[in-house]
Amino acid sequence: MELPRGIGQPATRALNGEGITSLEQAAAYTEAQLLAMHGVGPKAIRVLREAFAEHGLDFA
Repeated sequence: MELPRGIGQPATRALNGEGITSLEQAAAYTEAQLLAMHGVGPKAIRVLREAFAEHGLDFA
């Protein structure tokens, strides 16, 4: 599943730069690991959390 658009361009670029292009790949990381990436902030984490809930995923 694709990353949600609502996370914003800076977060999308940060995740893509780490090779994270899907929700499943993002779920392999903890919230702290994602927040440590430049461009990923609390809004992106909230949007990811909501998308994870919709698809039965969670942070590592």
